[in-house]
Amino acid sequence: MTTTWSVAEITLRIRLLLEGDAELQDVAVSGEVSNLTRARSGHWYFTLKDAGASLRCVMWRSAAGRQRFVPQEGDAVEALGHIGVYEPRGEYQLYATVLRPMGVGELYAQFEALKGKLEAEGLFEAECKRALPAFPRVIGVVTSPQAAAFQDVCNVLRRRFPLAQVWLSPAAVQGMDAPARLRAALARLNAETEVDVILLIRGGGSIEDLWAFNDEALARAIAASRLPVVSGVGHETDFTIADFVADLRAPTPSAAAELVAPDVAELGQVIHVARARLSELQRGRLALLQDRLQTGRRSLTHLSPERELATQRQRLDDQELRLQRAWASAHGRLAAGLAEAAAALGAADPRAILQRGYAILTQAQNGARVSSVNEVQVGDALLAQLRDGELPLRVEDREKHGRYGRTLF
Repeated sequence: MTTTWSVAEITLRIRLLLEGDAELQDVAVSGEVSNLTRARSGHWYFTLKDAGASLRCVMWRSAAGRQRFVPQEGDAVEALGHIGVYEPRGEYQLYATVLRPMGVGELYAQFEALKGKLEAEGLFEAECKRALPAFPRVIGVVTSPQAAAFQDVCNVLRRRFPLAQVWLSPAAVQGMDAPARLRAALARLNAETEVDVILLIRGGGSIEDLWAFNDEALARAIAASRLPVVSGVGHETDFTIADFVADLRAPTPSAAAELVAPDVAELGQVIHVARARLSELQRGRLALLQDRLQTGRRSLTHLSPERELATQRQRLDDQELRLQRAWASAHGRLAAGLAEAAAALGAADPRAILQRGYAILTQAQNGARVSSVNEVQVGDALLAQLRDGELPLRVEDREKHGRYGRTLF
């Protein structure tokens, strides 16, 4: 059964089919420009036509802004891009990314062939590149003396690095004899021993205008140069064979001058920062040395004989003070002990008992102390010692006190 499609569905289907064809996504279409419109948005709208058909084309602002070649109505051009579908109108069209005049395609083919050849020989390798001098004294310039690019370069060099001299080696930069003249100008500067670096420059133009810088002999002369070569040919979107073999490529002549000339203002700032950093390092070093000196002085003070003698004297004074305190403490304890012993002896002294009204009995015959009634007999002679004298006594009777009362003998 036949499928019924909506207009949007069939249009989408066609778009997907066209965009899915790899051959239609990278095409070059030649024709005559007609109905050219440059919209305020920056997009270009035009039609390519020939005797048999026409093709609507659009170039978005991003691609149009990179175009060095600006087509006019009726120009025969070659458009590079991809085929797509504008669904609101159901129209297929070419979305162009590059426009160039007819015949330029052959020049691009020659350019790519030479580029591939020199690249295969290793002329583009990084190890072939020469280093630029940091502070060039003499800067050689290869260009036309009448070129505005030369004045731009001189202005940049005077502003950034007025100490450098500029030596111009004039040469034609366009035309049939330009490659040979460019090679001769390079040779003249390489013969000068005072030149430090070479600028190879030219202002912008079409691919035909810049074609002299795609010369194979010129490319080999740049690669063989004794001096480093900086290329500044055309504008940022322009590339030549000279750019690939040069030691450094700049997007414009002025940019090339900036690459070889240091900025004296920046150098002054660098020197200022370096001086400040050096001063800071010196202050830090001085502070470190002063700290070490103080540490050494303190160490010497610790090792001083006078300090050691004073320390020993203090230790001796401390020992003497502790000895005095220990002697006083011991003497106090000894005195207290003696006093306590004296008190104990005093309490045990019979005379002390006599003072309290007691008497001590002794045998009158032999002085033996009598402490019990069992030690005397009736009729014995005794002496009673009182606190202030003695009394002679005679035992007339004995009476013993026991647990159960008195006992009479």
